[in-house]
Amino acid sequence: MADLYDITPPISTDLAVWPGDTPMSREVLCELDKGDSVTLSTLRATVHLGAHADGPNHYGSDGRSVGEQKLEYYLGHCLVIHVNATPGHRVTVDAFESAIPDFKSKIRPLPPRVLIATGTYPDPTNFSEDFAGLAPELVDHLRARGVILIGTDAPSVDSFDSKDLPAHKRFLAHDMAILETLALADVPTGEYELIALPLKLMGFDASPVRAVLRSL
Repeated sequence: MADLYDITPPISTDLAVWPGDTPMSREVLCELDKGDSVTLSTLRATVHLGAHADGPNHYGSDGRSVGEQKLEYYLGHCLVIHVNATPGHRVTVDAFESAIPDFKSKIRPLPPRVLIATGTYPDPTNFSEDFAGLAPELVDHLRARGVILIGTDAPSVDSFDSKDLPAHKRFLAHDMAILETLALADVPTGEYELIALPLKLMGFDASPVRAVLRSL
C-alpha cells in the first residue's frame, strides 16, 4: 500500500498570511448545537492561504487566472528534495544540483514537478520574513531539464523584500506553475506522485490546495 504524505498546513485562524493580506476567519451562520437543522459556515480569507497555487495573473498582467490553469501541472510524477538553504537568500542552481546527485545525469531527465524543501519557513502560524526564495537562474535551469511545476515550503518563490519579482517573471516566461507554503519537513527526499489541484476559481490569482504526495 502506498504511503501518503499530507503536505498541507492546517487551515485555521492560527495560520499566518502575508503581512497586509486577509487572514482566515469563519462566520457560523447556522449551528446544530443551537437547534438549527444544519451547521453552515462562511469562510473569508486570502486565496494565497496556506498551501496554494499561484495563478499567472498574480504576477503577469496578461496571465491566466488560476481557474484556467491546466490540471496536468498539479497531478503526477514529482521529486522532493531538501536543499542547503540560507535564510534570507535564494536557492541557487549549485545548491539544487548538490542535493540531487542521483539525478545529475543528462541521460535521465528530472520528474516534471519538483518540490524544494528549504527549511527556512518552519512554522506556518508564525510569519517569518527571512525565508529562502529561488534564484531566477534556477527556474531557467529546471525548465531546461523538463520541469513544469516548482513547489516550495516558503510563502513565495521570491524573497520577502523583492519588488521586481525576478523568479516569478521566469515562471511567467516559461509558462511554469508555482506551489507555495508546502509542509515538506517530514517528507524524505525522493520521487512521488503529487496531487495538489487548485479550485476552479475563475478570474482569481491563486487557490488553496490540499496537497498530497503518494509514494511510487
